[in-house]
Amino acid sequence: MHWVDYLIFALYMAGVLGIGIFYFMKNKRSEDYYVGSRSMSASHVGLSIVATDVGGGFSIGLGGVGFLMGLSGSWLLFTGLVGAWLSAVFIIPRIKRVDTQHKMFTYPDFLRFRFNDRVALVAAVISGIGYLGFTGAQILAGAKLASATIFEQAPWGMDPLQFSLLLIAIITISYTVIGGLKAVIYTDTIQWIILLSGLILVTIPAALIRIGGMPALKEHLPAEFFTLTNISFVQFFNWMITIIPIWIIAMTLYQRMFACKDVKEAKRAWYIAGIFEYPVMAFAGVFLGMCARVIFPEAEAEMAMPQLISRVLPLGVTGIVIAAYFSAIMSTADSCLMASSGNFVNDVIQRHVRKNMSEKNNMRLSMVMTLVIGITAVSLAAMFRTVLDAILYAYSFMVSGLFVPTLGAYFWKRSSSAGAFLGMIFGGGVTLVLMILQKIEQLPELIRNIGLDSTIYGIVVSLIFFVTFSLLVPDEDKGQMKAMEKKD
Repeated sequence: MHWVDYLIFALYMAGVLGIGIFYFMKNKRSEDYYVGSRSMSASHVGLSIVATDVGGGFSIGLGGVGFLMGLSGSWLLFTGLVGAWLSAVFIIPRIKRVDTQHKMFTYPDFLRFRFNDRVALVAAVISGIGYLGFTGAQILAGAKLASATIFEQAPWGMDPLQFSLLLIAIITISYTVIGGLKAVIYTDTIQWIILLSGLILVTIPAALIRIGGMPALKEHLPAEFFTLTNISFVQFFNWMITIIPIWIIAMTLYQRMFACKDVKEAKRAWYIAGIFEYPVMAFAGVFLGMCARVIFPEAEAEMAMPQLISRVLPLGVTGIVIAAYFSAIMSTADSCLMASSGNFVNDVIQRHVRKNMSEKNNMRLSMVMTLVIGITAVSLAAMFRTVLDAILYAYSFMVSGLFVPTLGAYFWKRSSSAGAFLGMIFGGGVTLVLMILQKIEQLPELIRNIGLDSTIYGIVVSLIFFVTFSLLVPDEDKGQMKAMEKKD
């Protein structure tokens, strides 16, 4: 990279930190910090959602699946379109009706309303740990991008990937700790515009010129790379069952639901997010992965696209596009940090450890907890080799424990606190055990041969415990369900 590219990148990072400092001066209450004063518009929230969901992990991951399987890799983000629009139709009207009356801050707040404190506590721990891992995945994505572009030669003799990991963590954690959700949402809007413009208007045309146009691309890649059928049913099913349920249980999304002014704005935001995920970002990401395969056929799948950005783009443009990718990475990492912090502070510490804290002390605790989670996430990032694996592990753990009880909370009148509690514990526990066995290569041969994601087994176990104990140990008070079903 030229010094001009480094300058552009440095100015961009300074601007992001500046936004965090600005909102640090304006935030006065926990409501400002965690739910943006409940005053955000659909356009800002919608772009923030897609920036958070796609983010650095899926941006780098999309390039990797495009490198390996071509256009069929776009099905990865089809899950985003389906999940976003289903949530807009079936979830948002119900949750906003309750939020209007009870002023919620977190996803476990809803489960506390529908069930009890014990269920909310388990959900907070599962969600907090899951988002801690997801934050680590985003920081790893940033480190991979930086080590392949900016810091191919790291200072002080450090390993480029480790140095990049440390630097990205410092920048992302700093502005998230001080700025809160408003800083996250407004920077997400800017970051997504930069990313989309950089990919579609600059990177794709430059890559095609370098390759020799579409005819040359088709000549160098297998024919199946240009179809949407180069994917097994099992792979497609695993993506759908692992990712779509996230739209019903994601703490980052509940914070944005609560941040929207009303139901209409929230539904518009989710429709905006869905269409930007698929087809816009889905095809842009995998197409760049395909271009990277032609230019760097021997590269690691997830490193090929960062190498393309570093070595193909002209002077000055490289800095802009790299800033765009860092935008995506930070827009997801900051939201995940906020989600995990909200779970541990509002749903665990404030309700079960230090009750009746003042607003000032709660704000300070929130900032400290965000810092601690960020540091822990950096340590976790070093445990994974691929970004997409890290993301799907975090998704699997959360979905297997939380999806069935949450679905029941919305749509099954006989759902009970006992059923929800045991469904979360055993569903999440089964998936966690299977993931550990897979990581140490001790997964039972039968499960390995079937090829289904561990999430499936966790969901089935969660469903069995949830339904069984909801019927055996019903709740006495059904007033919560009546409040949810009350018409406006």
